[in-house]
Amino acid sequence: MGRKDASSAKIPMDQYRKQIGKQDYKKNKPMLKAARLKAEAKKTAPGIKEVSLILVAILVFLLACYAFFYFNLSEEDDLGLEKDGN
Repeated sequence: MGRKDASSAKIPMDQYRKQIGKQDYKKNKPMLKAARLKAEAKKTAPGIKEVSLILVAILVFLLACYAFFYFNLSEEDDLGLEKDGN
């Protein structure tokens, strides 16, 4: 029976360590949650590099089409002017 009473009383150092552990857990829980949310957002969201690469590719394609039609139409106009001038 004496042992039962002795086991219920904890060593002050153990109590102190337990309190510190609880406080650290409470402090770190929001930080851990924020880090987890940031990691998930980074995985799911398209990167700025990917979006900018797609936009640049579309812009290059449109400029290539514009240049193609511009040079084709300008050659036809030049040929028409030379025929009328002769």
